[in-house]
Amino acid sequence: MNIRPQKFALFGNIYQAKKSAHVLRLLSILSEHQAEVYIDKEFYQFLTKDQKMDIQVAGIFEGSQFDVDMVLSMGGDGTFLRAASHVGNKNIPILGINTGRLGFLADVSPEEMEETFKDIYRANYQIEDRSVLQVISEKQPLKGYAYGLNEIAILKRDSSSMITIHTSINGAYLTTYQADGLVISTPTGSTAYSLSVGGPVIVPHSSTIAITPVAPHSLNVRPIVINDDWEITLDVESRSHNFLIAIDGRSETCREGTRLTIRKADYQIKVVKRPNHVFFHTLRDKMMWGADGRG
Repeated sequence: MNIRPQKFALFGNIYQAKKSAHVLRLLSILSEHQAEVYIDKEFYQFLTKDQKMDIQVAGIFEGSQFDVDMVLSMGGDGTFLRAASHVGNKNIPILGINTGRLGFLADVSPEEMEETFKDIYRANYQIEDRSVLQVISEKQPLKGYAYGLNEIAILKRDSSSMITIHTSINGAYLTTYQADGLVISTPTGSTAYSLSVGGPVIVPHSSTIAITPVAPHSLNVRPIVINDDWEITLDVESRSHNFLIAIDGRSETCREGTRLTIRKADYQIKVVKRPNHVFFHTLRDKMMWGADGRG
């Protein structure tokens, strides 16, 4: 059963100076509903110091130090992913307001904010559960957050030579990829990095994981889609003896010989959707499916 939220945590894009005025409208709408709004410290400093805006909020928080009914992400899908990494397993739904370019996660436009919050306060909204991937590194614990809503990518670190990725699924050997990298994506991430390297579009609730090589050396290597309750094991070799692991765009260096295990996390991210926002509509709208550009 949907709740009528009273406490919100707000994350925003600190690189969109021209779009920051939308925040004042958002705060005005929430004020009309007597809502308590808490704002991410980094975003607050950007608005007040860089943009010289007068922001009235109930409080400021850092990182994951918030306890609210709903999280608001104002920006593009990158901002949404950052918000999701701070929500983690808190089980708090996230609403994405899109002031970016291409928004699958953040798909409410600034022009729709007023109607959207009317719907929210009528409890007239849907919550979609989205699966998350977890990566476990045996020899070298990761410094950053080891969970990805979109994807976990294994990438070469230098610009010259490929890396070799020995891949097994549930302990059974699949293949050895010689490539610039490998993208392991959730259905949510199938329209992100995975798509740009030739991966399939996957509908959000299909309980699958896509494995897509980046610039493979062999032309007969193709993406593969597997069940999301299966476990993927990767052993990486590299001439430079290290490689990159990128989780929803956050990257760090791993040493060669570090075995990686990727599996579905034990929690999901809850995404707030308006009743009339359908994935296929977003797909046609954002990716211009069916549009004839021959004009």
